[in-house]
Amino acid sequence: MRRAGQLGFGASPCHSLRMLARKSSSSGQPVFFGRKVAIAVVLLLVPVTGFLLWAGMREGPPPTVEVAADLPAVGQATTLTITAREPTRGLASLKVIAGGPALKTPVTLFEQTFEPAPAHKPWVKPATTETTVTVVVGKRTMPELLPGELVVRVVAGRAGTWLRQPAPTELEKTFEVRLQPPALAATSAFVHPAQGGAEALVYEVGASSVKDGVEVGSWFFPGAPLPGGQPSQRVVLFAVPYDMAMTEADAKGRVKLIAVDDVGNRAEQSFIHKFLPRPMGKDTIELKESFMQKVIGEIYARTPELQRKGSLVEDYLQLNGDLRRANNATLKELAANSAHRFLWGETFLPMQNAAVKGSFADRRAYLADGKQVDTQDHLGFDLASLERAPVQAANAGKVVLARYFGIFGNAVVIDHGFGLQTLYAHLSTISVKEGEDVLRGAEVGRTGATGLAGGDHLHFTTVLHGLPVNPIEWWDAHWIRDRLKLKLGDTLPWAEQTPVPPPGAP
Repeated sequence: MRRAGQLGFGASPCHSLRMLARKSSSSGQPVFFGRKVAIAVVLLLVPVTGFLLWAGMREGPPPTVEVAADLPAVGQATTLTITAREPTRGLASLKVIAGGPALKTPVTLFEQTFEPAPAHKPWVKPATTETTVTVVVGKRTMPELLPGELVVRVVAGRAGTWLRQPAPTELEKTFEVRLQPPALAATSAFVHPAQGGAEALVYEVGASSVKDGVEVGSWFFPGAPLPGGQPSQRVVLFAVPYDMAMTEADAKGRVKLIAVDDVGNRAEQSFIHKFLPRPMGKDTIELKESFMQKVIGEIYARTPELQRKGSLVEDYLQLNGDLRRANNATLKELAANSAHRFLWGETFLPMQNAAVKGSFADRRAYLADGKQVDTQDHLGFDLASLERAPVQAANAGKVVLARYFGIFGNAVVIDHGFGLQTLYAHLSTISVKEGEDVLRGAEVGRTGATGLAGGDHLHFTTVLHGLPVNPIEWWDAHWIRDRLKLKLGDTLPWAEQTPVPPPGAP
């Protein structure tokens, strides 16, 4: 039984509202307070619900992906540089896969996950908006690689939400796989280099070669088109370094004709028939204070980029070591621009009426106060005649250096083609200019004592692609005939002349 005025389940809505109004009035609150609360709740729930819906849909935009290769195709080792970007919420993952016809089984080259910015925290900066990775594809890293097409697929994951996980960005790039090295064949016979000496080689190479020549240890001697020959015919002048002591068997394995194509495929061939070892000589130089003061004062004054070390010995060692290496590097740079033709047609001319004061490839020990302070190699002939004697060009060619040149003092370098150059050092005066063509026997200057020279003389040497080689060979008509003319034929415009005795000959 229900009391009068009690609200029951069967009460009408109007009756309920009247009762609520009475209670509100009796408590002192506005009649429609409940309605305002309800509206406030709704107004609060609308943006919260909207934010939650927005956050639930706030996926990252599709990342951008770029793939660049350092070579035009895949061969032995092609480096791919892969860059992925997503600046809004950041990257979620990155994966690089290699496959296609050139690979029987796909290979994962790279895989990494990242932490994107949370969807519901737009003020948080993403951890990784851009990443760049490098991968190497080719026969060296994929022994199972076959000729054909290699397909590299990059998958860049994007940030998702609790409602959605969007598809990643995928990029595929197809590369040609080339594994066949250039054709290569030496055609010269009886190649007999000597330690510290030069030789010539004629060979044929396939059209795909972009680098070919002779490799001897760390030295590389580039080939050049054979004048008047077929497009496949090449010629190279090369040398065995003066300090590379080895047996004939070693020479056959370490002196190689090589050819490399534009994607790193390499062909090589041994061609040495006989090797002539020539042990280095030894010499001792006592550094006197007067000599060091003389050369240090001159060279530092003419070489302002050098900073003095302090003591006479320290200053001298900088010149004898650091500056010597810098000067030798310049000789190598000059040789890189050598003419691809023979600029000479006669046997090289030695300095006339000269006495030999220092020989090629002597290993010199330098002493100060009786103690050894340095070791350097003397890579030329020191030739002395009268003071300020005329110095002739050893052969026809083009002057590529005529100036003060570090340890060599006043110096001249003449290019004779195919990487062969002659150096005339310690001159008192220079008679030629850079860029000038000179004939065999033309005066290039006068002997002197500039640079690291203790007295008036000429330091002369022959340089092949930057490597000093024994000048005696080039003074010898028989050597030129046997080592060069018989291999090169009419390509070398040389006819045997009456030989000129080298310096020191009886």
